[in-house]
Amino acid sequence: MSTSQHPACPSMEDLPDEALAQVAAYFQALAEPTRLQILNLLRQQERSVGELAQRCGYSSANISRHLALLTQHGLVARESRGTSAIYSIADPSVYALCDLVCGSIARQFERSAQGRAAFVTPATKRPRAR
Repeated sequence: MSTSQHPACPSMEDLPDEALAQVAAYFQALAEPTRLQILNLLRQQERSVGELAQRCGYSSANISRHLALLTQHGLVARESRGTSAIYSIADPSVYALCDLVCGSIARQFERSAQGRAAFVTPATKRPRAR
C-alpha cells in the first residue's frame, strides 16, 4: 500500500496525549520478539495458528494470544476457513517501519564497531614494553 492511499497523517509532534498513548500501544505490540517472528512469517504467506506455532516453537495457545494482540492493533487479519483460522498481514506498511528500525540499528552497530576499532591496537604494531 503506498503512502498516497492512506489518509493524511498528522505529525507525531502535533498529536494530543490520547493519540500518543495509541502510538505507544502500537509500538508495544511490536516490542516482543515472538510477535516480530510472527510478522516475518506472515510476510512470506498467510498461515494458520498451528503452522505459526510449529515454526515459532511455541504452543498454539501462546501464538493465539500474540495474534489477538496483533489483530487488535490492526497489524494482522483473521479469516475463518472451515475449522481453521488463517492469519495474514492487514497492514503491510508495518514492514517499512520494521525495516527502517532494523536499518537504524545496523547503522548504530556499525558506528559503535568503528568507535571500538579506534581503540584496538593492530597486531602488527604492538606497543613496546618499557
